[in-house]
Amino acid sequence: MRYDDFRRSDNIDDRRDDGGMGGGGGFGIPMGGGGGLGIGTIIVLGLLGYAFGIDPRILIGGAEILTGGGSAPSYQSDRQSNGGKTGAPKDEMGSFVSGVLGEIDDRWSEIFKASGQTYTGPRIVLFRNATNGGRCGMAQSAMGPFYCPPDQRIFLDTAFFREVETRFRGCSGRACKFTQAYIIAHEAGHHVQNLLGIIPRVTRMQQQAGSKVEANQLQVRVELQADCLAGVWANREKQKRPDFLEEGDIDAALQTAAAIGDDTLQRQAQGRVVPDSFTHGSAEQRKRWFMTGFQQGSVQACNTFAPGVRL
Repeated sequence: MRYDDFRRSDNIDDRRDDGGMGGGGGFGIPMGGGGGLGIGTIIVLGLLGYAFGIDPRILIGGAEILTGGGSAPSYQSDRQSNGGKTGAPKDEMGSFVSGVLGEIDDRWSEIFKASGQTYTGPRIVLFRNATNGGRCGMAQSAMGPFYCPPDQRIFLDTAFFREVETRFRGCSGRACKFTQAYIIAHEAGHHVQNLLGIIPRVTRMQQQAGSKVEANQLQVRVELQADCLAGVWANREKQKRPDFLEEGDIDAALQTAAAIGDDTLQRQAQGRVVPDSFTHGSAEQRKRWFMTGFQQGSVQACNTFAPGVRL
């Protein structure tokens, strides 16, 4: 992926040198792992906290105690200063993230303007290990990247990019740059959903859901739509810069989408697949919806909530 001429966004909070404490909830990409709570459970608890106005850290801490995952977490007060630096970082990784965010904001601003709407981009909080996640609680690396709807912030420990490459085998070599852009664009897709009122509406629907399975199914639709919106960004960026994609980039994004599909992660973690517990969609679904957005390049093509739509 060629990104040297990307516009660098200043909408970055760089806390990588803070060594802060924290934890989180929100809408993100799942992380597998042994012990404690699964990321799907954490995300559902975060959603419940957001829906009912309950600090998700309390729900997460309580669930960890019940499942033997540990004691209640310690964390900084939301009133405590987060520190860190603001503006476009100067290091290579920080500059890359800033550039991707700048282009995401520019393309979505164009899309919103074409429909008579105004787009205001999210902030990205870069951190290492853990940081204060504002109204979504504590942001921890093990939770993967996530978007916090009430604060309109994306929380990202870029160590996740290495996890995708080495642990999940989601990409290799230079093509990993586009994989990283896809991950950021997925989280920005949640921001678009938030601005369009989709996340608040789905949160209310989940609050009224009759079962955890029904709530999970709604969450899958949210996540697949975010994958599709990431594809829309890639389509519009390619129209703006025809040579920004290089050979193997799209294949790498599809490989990553498959590697972090719920079925793939469940098969690796527990040797079996439980579709009713999916929160992000299967490998096939994630690949298909990203390609739908990339091939059609329109928000309308990403309506995963349409009656009778094939997920």
